[in-house]
Amino acid sequence: MALARTRSVALVGVVGHVVEVEVDLTSGLPGLTLVGLPDASLNEARDRVRAAVLNTGEPWPKHRLTVNLSPASLPKRGSGFDLAVAVGVLAASGRLRPGWVADLVLLGELGLDGRVRPVRGVLPAVLAAAAAGLSRVVVAEGNAAEAALVPDLSVLAVGSLGELVAVLRGEREAVLTEPAPPAALDRTGPDLGDVAGQQAARHALEIAAAGGHHLLLHGPPGAGKTMLAERLPGILPPLTREQALEVTAVHSVAGTLPVGRPLLERPPFRAPHHTASAASVVGGGSGIARPGAASLAHHGVLFLDEACESCSHPLKWAGHRDRVG
Repeated sequence: MALARTRSVALVGVVGHVVEVEVDLTSGLPGLTLVGLPDASLNEARDRVRAAVLNTGEPWPKHRLTVNLSPASLPKRGSGFDLAVAVGVLAASGRLRPGWVADLVLLGELGLDGRVRPVRGVLPAVLAAAAAGLSRVVVAEGNAAEAALVPDLSVLAVGSLGELVAVLRGEREAVLTEPAPPAALDRTGPDLGDVAGQQAARHALEIAAAGGHHLLLHGPPGAGKTMLAERLPGILPPLTREQALEVTAVHSVAGTLPVGRPLLERPPFRAPHHTASAASVVGGGSGIARPGAASLAHHGVLFLDEACESCSHPLKWAGHRDRVG
């Protein structure tokens, strides 16, 4: 009877892939079928979307609904497709004009009351949308500052499904999110200027920072190896814009972005415990892969304390700028 299309983004690691969300409304027993390799959390979107649409005040179509996530060969995970599915259903049922939403990229999880909740990985998702030539993105209010980091995009932040429907119908003016002004560089944290003495070690840190070298710190317990390694990021130059976006994308997927700082401009520092598992260091996990300490230290410092604990001497090793080896 009716067909509508809209867009969302699937993440594979930290790489986004634009997904076309097709909603077909036909005669038959009422129900919603979701196809296109969805995982369990995405399959549950059927109940979340239906409750959100009804609690927004919109009628739920009494027809058979088929939602296809294309390309069907690409695994889709997470709740970030909720908003796209809901808008597609409303467009297929005639509550919204299909032409209004065909090239709209929607990212957000829906609450049962229709609220739009933020999701992880918005920055790499928006970067993928921009690379695909799409220019209009809708996100949750909590993801607005992160999405606005990508230039030449129109970012609409909404707090609820009802608010988005009102904007699409022209009942409410769309207020686009403007990029936040550059924040002052965060210079908090350990400073090499706090260290008294240690001239040879300080010189080694400066050489490593200037040339992007690895560094091995060897000495007895209490000599100051950890103290010095923690201060290596403080003498590294600030990240370039491209490097900052790469680092922020990784931390966005991991859900470790600090509140109020959507863009990370200082080289990160990660120090996993020497008993940490291989998965926590290199990343992994079932379903959607979670970045490990090595990825979170991208363009920064990965400090492996007691890396050779089985050796006869205490060794401490700091790898600079994500070159681990």
